[in-house]
Amino acid sequence: MTKQPASAPAEITRYATTREPEQLTDLVSVEQPLELRVRGRSIAITMRTPGHDTELAAGFALSEGIVTDPQQIVEIAHCTRSEATHPENIVNLFLTSETACDLERLSRHVFASSSCGICGKASIEAIHENWPPVDSDFQTTSATLRDLPAQLNAAQSEFKQTGGLHAAALARPDGTLVCLREDVGRHNAVDKVIGWGILNGILPSDDHLLVVSSRASFEIMQKALAAHIPLVAAISAPSSLAIEFAHANRQTLVGFLRPTGFNIYSHPQRIQD
Repeated sequence: MTKQPASAPAEITRYATTREPEQLTDLVSVEQPLELRVRGRSIAITMRTPGHDTELAAGFALSEGIVTDPQQIVEIAHCTRSEATHPENIVNLFLTSETACDLERLSRHVFASSSCGICGKASIEAIHENWPPVDSDFQTTSATLRDLPAQLNAAQSEFKQTGGLHAAALARPDGTLVCLREDVGRHNAVDKVIGWGILNGILPSDDHLLVVSSRASFEIMQKALAAHIPLVAAISAPSSLAIEFAHANRQTLVGFLRPTGFNIYSHPQRIQD
């Protein structure tokens, strides 16, 4: 299947106080719908940047509770039906026959929540039905965390072209980035990274941290918990519910991450000077 581009040209008029308006061609981020089907039934549509769709589907499946174990996923594949208008925007998730899957519940819950990741979830306690709090002795250093913004920025190739994408990355305790993904949706970027970890046998586990270029929201903390990630570091601010969630689930949450410092909002014992 032909790979869809992550950026596209757009004709613009650029205004500036120092010169006359110019007619230019610029690059913008591509946004396309991705339909996720489970056992032939559509259960979610999310707006994403094309690319790494199988990773996105795998991460989404775990973080939304469609699967609780990566071994329940048999295959993830784009649609091959000739009658499909845009098969490149449809992904089929094939599960083992033993995997219980309430398609009625998924259609009601996941379809409605796919745009933001957590709409409709009643409480933090409800999340524990799928994932227990993190129990981990993960450790890293403040210097390691302060180095992450520069690494993230250097690896964001699409952002450099368009300025319109979020990034998420998995890193080892020593700060080595093992996977970075970009997307117009911050939750999609996280799902792609988690999906990469699932498909490569790295996640769920507690020996990596997650760093995001966006704010830290409830949805991102929930996805990290599904992957059993003990530490989430955000370049921007956390929300109050993200902080509450991190406390309740024994996750370390870092916000306003900069080369010069950062804030720790929960479980600071995992970060050494």
